[in-house]
Amino acid sequence: MTQILRNARENPPLPARARWAVLAVVLAADVLDLLDATITNIAAPTISRDLGGGASLVQWLGASYALALGVLLVPGGRLGDKYGRRRLFLTGLAGFVAASLACGLAPSPAFLVVARLTQGAFGALVIPQGFGILGTTWPREEIGKAFSLFGPVMGLSAVGGPILAGFLVDADLAGLGWRSMFLINLLLGGAALLAAARLLPRDTGDPSVSVDVVGSALLAGAMLGLLGGLIDGSAAGWSLRPLALLLLGLALFAGFCHRQRTAAEPLIRPSLLHNRGFTSGLILGVLAFAAVAGLLYVVSLYLQQGLGRSPAGTALGLIPLSAGIVVASIACYRLIHTHGRRLVVAGLLIILAGCGCLAVLANGAAQPGSWALVPPLLLTGLGMGTCFGTVYDVTIGDIAPEEAGSASGSLNAVQQLANATGAAAVTTVYFKAVDGGETHALLASLAVVAAAVALCLPLVRLLPRKAQEAQH
Repeated sequence: MTQILRNARENPPLPARARWAVLAVVLAADVLDLLDATITNIAAPTISRDLGGGASLVQWLGASYALALGVLLVPGGRLGDKYGRRRLFLTGLAGFVAASLACGLAPSPAFLVVARLTQGAFGALVIPQGFGILGTTWPREEIGKAFSLFGPVMGLSAVGGPILAGFLVDADLAGLGWRSMFLINLLLGGAALLAAARLLPRDTGDPSVSVDVVGSALLAGAMLGLLGGLIDGSAAGWSLRPLALLLLGLALFAGFCHRQRTAAEPLIRPSLLHNRGFTSGLILGVLAFAAVAGLLYVVSLYLQQGLGRSPAGTALGLIPLSAGIVVASIACYRLIHTHGRRLVVAGLLIILAGCGCLAVLANGAAQPGSWALVPPLLLTGLGMGTCFGTVYDVTIGDIAPEEAGSASGSLNAVQQLANATGAAAVTTVYFKAVDGGETHALLASLAVVAAAVALCLPLVRLLPRKAQEAQH
């Protein structure tokens, strides 16, 4: 916080036109991140058919980007504090574009997974810098205008990203097929990089800021071991190798937990974990985000492999779900501080209802039509938007103001790790059950998702009643 104030003094708020230009650059970077986090939901079956790799590649494509982003999100923010946000933003964006090129040219499944991990790692350098940059370029009394645009823009991106990916795959531009959805980042990311180099203000950073490299390395190793064991075991059978990977992951995670208690600047402050509301929200968020991340992936697989939809047709079929998320998120924005955790309960129950309707429909019709899928997908999306637009705001409802930044960063990182874990775990269930048919695989996956969401309900009563702003 001291460094933010110092940079604010060194870089007074910019003229209005320059401020809006900086905001456009930050938004563009966040849009690129969201697009690349979701495009493989649609394209994974096509990529797997082209490169080989089978079910394990499909699972890694869903997990690798979120894994790297989640592990490095908090360290990425501290690196910006240490070396300057502009420098880290430009470095991360340049690396992201280069990694996108590597994804687009990938000759093998292993190469593509490594490139996706690299994409996520550089994305973790970019994303945390945005709010800090805006905080030093916008006057305090007007910054709400800037932040108010993030919700609608991210919502449109969440809807438009899969559609863009689906149509790029089907269009097969210049014979590139799925590769064009990565290579387009050379144009989009390159333009954002040039604009950022020209428009972002310089800042000096604070060399005294500490970054817990050891803790980050332990967490990265733990997650790679756990996900590697889970995916390898589901694809090749539970031999010694996947079991050894799981044990290694658990051992490294134990080392990470010990590091958090002893490090001078841990990734998650131990005092936060002593707060019952925060810890409950953390666990609830892991379960809920993991469940729906897996749900999104298996619904896409079902539409393509079970119902024979094209990538573009699948993307269009998922519009009701995305639209539900956007509509509910916007509708609940003004209700967070009056209804608090009741919105979380409502969202979880609506998700359960949507999963139930989808299960009944899939089980009752061999080939559900496009319009028949709209109500259950829309209902599920409304639940997701109601719950996820509020759960973390409520979780930090009774956190001390000086811990709010650390709590928010930790929750965002955990969300990404939950996305990675959920994509791997629920697709593991799907591929294990697919021998009984695509419908059977979907029903088994829905049962796992519903169980995880149901486990969240008892945790809600441990959350703070309202979001933080309502208490001040």
